[in-house]
Amino acid sequence: MSVRNTLASLIVPLALLPGVVLAGEVTLSGQGSVRYEPDSAQLQFTARAEDQQASNATAQVAEMIRQWREGISEYQGQLHEYTDANVNLYTRTVTPQNGEQKPQQRSVASQTVSFRIDDLSLLNPLLEQAQSIGLQYNLNPSQFFHSNETELEREALGKAIDDARERCDFVARKLGQRCGDVVTLNVNGGFSPVAMMRSEAKSMADTVASVGEREIQASVNATFELD
Repeated sequence: MSVRNTLASLIVPLALLPGVVLAGEVTLSGQGSVRYEPDSAQLQFTARAEDQQASNATAQVAEMIRQWREGISEYQGQLHEYTDANVNLYTRTVTPQNGEQKPQQRSVASQTVSFRIDDLSLLNPLLEQAQSIGLQYNLNPSQFFHSNETELEREALGKAIDDARERCDFVARKLGQRCGDVVTLNVNGGFSPVAMMRSEAKSMADTVASVGEREIQASVNATFELD
């Protein structure tokens, strides 16, 4: 094999290397994250009853909603975007287990209450009130959020940009140069919060001991000039 061919076999395309340095430029990534605890929640409760008579089912639901409104009266001013006007009535067929009787028609009435709270200290008193009346609900991490997530997203992005700049400074020092102006900057993906822990309400009898910590992550790809 000739010397020329031997040298050619040792050449690695620079575009395949991380932290690429080309023509006085360096391209690298930066990572940033912010951890926080949610301070708000979007909640939904449902009053449900069924009876052979539609009037009886609707009357039971109306009574549950009346008790709910009375029980939360002291919190009413802190429940945002409140609505309890979603009423539904339908009929379902019940088939007897032994097969000897004819299928029966049952009227099912339901009324949904939904609202947002910006103070999580209200969460357990509201859950306890719903439990005492028999309202149905389900809690999951997606219902909890921070009232200023936009600012948290910007903070995470700022940390990612700072990280990219710090890495550029490190590379430049190693090369005996200085990290210069940004040539290109790409922000990768969105900022969907990651739940670090799940909320601890697992059943209708539970209250929430901890909503859990969340993390917003951001990353960028940046190209800097090297001076």
